[in-house]
Amino acid sequence: MSLDNRTWASAWGLILLIGALSSPGPVAALDLDAGDYVPAPAGTTLGLLYLQGAERDRLYRAGDRQAGSPGLDSQIGILRMVHYTELAGMRVAPQVLLPFGRLDGRRGLEDTSGLADPILAMPMWFIDQPERGRYLGFTPYLFLPLGEYDNDEALNLGENRWKLNLQLGYVEPLGERLSLDLAADVMFYGRNNHYGSGRWSQRQKPSYQYQGFLRYQLSEAVDLRAGLSWVDGGESRVEDLWLDDRQETGKWNLGFSWFFLPKTQVAATYGRDFAVENGFREDHRLNIRLLQVF
Repeated sequence: MSLDNRTWASAWGLILLIGALSSPGPVAALDLDAGDYVPAPAGTTLGLLYLQGAERDRLYRAGDRQAGSPGLDSQIGILRMVHYTELAGMRVAPQVLLPFGRLDGRRGLEDTSGLADPILAMPMWFIDQPERGRYLGFTPYLFLPLGEYDNDEALNLGENRWKLNLQLGYVEPLGERLSLDLAADVMFYGRNNHYGSGRWSQRQKPSYQYQGFLRYQLSEAVDLRAGLSWVDGGESRVEDLWLDDRQETGKWNLGFSWFFLPKTQVAATYGRDFAVENGFREDHRLNIRLLQVF
């Protein structure tokens, strides 16, 4: 099937919207929290709840803001269970993530809510030196196409395709209280054969994300953190047309974490985009994470 010019414009708009859904939590990009690559002792189980709210009022095409563009607000949650153990002498942490939430479209976009695609992951640590505060870990994330998806709708929490993300994370102490967290990952996208009202075939090139954080430990229970993130790549294709919608998005964030009980932690970060090439620009994003150690 081929697409005429009018259908191409419609398809590009739909893909741009789906690209914008990369921002709410786990849908496409995998945003870290500072300290995620510091493993807990073997035998530890963690339960986590992530809550995120984001506002987007500006849509960009090739770096230019689109006049009269729609808006998109999101309220995303993730339930996550993690268990740390040993495998062949290596620290590993098999886990499952269950994302859900609501997308509130404005100026022509309808709302949607429900379950997003579940995620299976298992980080493994090649360097695990708690006495020096140095860690190197690798995590494969597999996205299962089980979330709610309707090809006739512009907004969906599920993507109707498999995805695989490979992530490398490194933690290096810079002093007694200061540490640097670095991560890089690549996302591979499966094919969606029921994309859009025309039930077209959608493909996407790999996308890349680079993240860095500074963490300052105020006390054993409290830290402050600041981070930068850059997402690049991920150009989409519908049938035989490449849509020139490559992502180039930069974001900053500031936050803290606090163990207000011996086994219960709250972490919060606020951030926003500082550069967007294609897709929605996040004007505000607030992330809250609750963590319970079992």
